[in-house]
Amino acid sequence: MIPKTLQIGRLTVDPPVVLAPMAGVTNAPFRRLCRQFGAGIYVCEMIGARSLVEGDEKTRLLATFPEDESPRSIQLYGTDAHYVGRAVEHLVDEGGADHVDLNFGCPAPKVTRNGGGAALPFNRDLYRDIVRAAVANAGEVPITVKFRKGIDDDHLTYLDTGRIAQDEGVAAVGLHARTAEELYSGHADWRAIATLKAALDVPVLGNGDIWEASDAIRMAAETGCDGVIVGRGCLGRPWLFGDLAKVFAGEEVVTIPDLGYVADTMETHAALLVDWFGEHRGIRSFRKHTSWYLKGYPVGPEIRRSLSTVESLDELASIVDGFDRNAEPHDGASRMTRGHTHGPRPVKLPHRYLEGGWNHPVPELAVSGG
Repeated sequence: MIPKTLQIGRLTVDPPVVLAPMAGVTNAPFRRLCRQFGAGIYVCEMIGARSLVEGDEKTRLLATFPEDESPRSIQLYGTDAHYVGRAVEHLVDEGGADHVDLNFGCPAPKVTRNGGGAALPFNRDLYRDIVRAAVANAGEVPITVKFRKGIDDDHLTYLDTGRIAQDEGVAAVGLHARTAEELYSGHADWRAIATLKAALDVPVLGNGDIWEASDAIRMAAETGCDGVIVGRGCLGRPWLFGDLAKVFAGEEVVTIPDLGYVADTMETHAALLVDWFGEHRGIRSFRKHTSWYLKGYPVGPEIRRSLSTVESLDELASIVDGFDRNAEPHDGASRMTRGHTHGPRPVKLPHRYLEGGWNHPVPELAVSGG
């Protein structure tokens, strides 16, 4: 059965679609742009629990929402139950958060080498303490957790991770169906999503390899998941959320925008960034998006280079004015990989971590935005 809506605690999500938090991407302007195409939950960039509690300026800015944003959703990273509990309390009481997601899926070496991120669920006692602290300080605001299958194929933890989260009172769980070792390589193992769904009573969201709206419907049909999490597939393609809203409503649609439509969306996105951050920072933040927007389109290397160093909204307008607005993308452009592609790679872990000989406290890193 294809779900029409998703219930996460007191939140009804229609359609059952969640934008995955991505460092340097899912800031307030990008969330606003995506929301213009379709409803759902749009998660803020990951913030560090310790950084928030200690008043780090960058973290506080990342955790700031526009007044009209609803629901307000944010992902929290933490390895110390004390800091996580205090951070959740702040986000709920002062930050106006409507939903807090806990990150247990980050495979970055700087995180896993200290036993955090995707490595942390292997430390089941610590993992339980963190989830418990978050739920205890959230009041009526739903807590969810997002995690991977495990460290590698020999150390799969996702079933225990899901069961512990459910026992501690989370509203839903999300599974990126890859191990930390796989990073972003190969194909997501949707069978693991189905296995997790069969093992839990709380809603299960599937994440991995949703490039087109039809992928989301196929994932739901094959796994029974209650909703989908979309990450790299929307980079340079925010209109994907419009397609997702329609297919979950039972419509058959695939948006194949011409280059004129892409150009207009690029200018809208850049203007939103400038309005939020100011022109200097906003335009520089936009530069990385240009290659994602133009993937699969017949745009020459000189134009692409110019966009990668664009300095102002006026310069951007001048460059895109030279586009062939009627140009169509190459076949298969929507399925061209965007964002991270690296992996597989051995996971950096503390000494003797997998043998159970590592029993030191996990350092609470000051990590925000990835």
